[in-house]
Amino acid sequence: MNDTSNIPPLNPVAVLKRFGLRPEKKLGQNFLQDPRALERIFRAAGISRDDTVLEIGPGVGSLTRYLAAAARRVVAVELDADLIEPLRWVLEPYPNIHLVNADILDLDLVEWVEQPGYLVVANIPYHITSAIFRRLLESQSPPRRLVLTVQKEVAERICAGPGDYSLLALSVQIYGEPRIEEVVPAAAFHPVPKVDSAILRVEVYSEPRIPLEHRTAFFQLIKAGFGQKRKTLRNSLSAGLHLPPVTTEKLLTQAGIDPKRRAETVHIEEWLSLCENQAKGKSS
Repeated sequence: MNDTSNIPPLNPVAVLKRFGLRPEKKLGQNFLQDPRALERIFRAAGISRDDTVLEIGPGVGSLTRYLAAAARRVVAVELDADLIEPLRWVLEPYPNIHLVNADILDLDLVEWVEQPGYLVVANIPYHITSAIFRRLLESQSPPRRLVLTVQKEVAERICAGPGDYSLLALSVQIYGEPRIEEVVPAAAFHPVPKVDSAILRVEVYSEPRIPLEHRTAFFQLIKAGFGQKRKTLRNSLSAGLHLPPVTTEKLLTQAGIDPKRRAETVHIEEWLSLCENQAKGKSS
């Protein structure tokens, strides 16, 4: 891995001031400025000289410079058109950076990230965390690893196990194995957010844990299951799927799941069994 000791500190406040800009609250802009946190994200990414890295929301380029020092190619996607000029100024010494002014949720990933097994490294806005995960993990060209700075509470939810599962946890864990690398204090950002963040690393599986033919049913089932969390699975699935309680009870029992359990206790393998039994019922 390349040495990053020669990368000088970057002051986001000074860069923004130079171009007459301020952080946009509506875009969730909190610029990471702590060198130790930037270095930790960079190290967690495990970038090699052959890698292509996709960065979402480079801001003023603080992290982008670290990525460019190690990767073959960095595709930095920035939604805010006002930040493009500052980014070009900061990143001018790095010819391997491709700056794209676009919304990551609309971007054709296959067009911009042609290399299979690319990496995603980013400090992402809190309010679109779920949407970004879905966009990347469900794409035709998924990454092999994600290293994202997200709200600490969200990172903990994503990494939760049986008994504390959530819709978001299951939606991520069918595609990869998440773990928290380190907590990043709020003071590491400008402007300072109200909560701490965490560096979340997700190793993406070569194949999702839910086969393609059951994926639509899986998401329908878990959305229904978590739709009324305080209810038993028998009742929440009945309400969410608009089925008689006796029907959902039969489906659950056939899948080996106690109808009195709640959604947060159900393993991915059990949801898959439920999907398979539901498919058998429809085909019979």
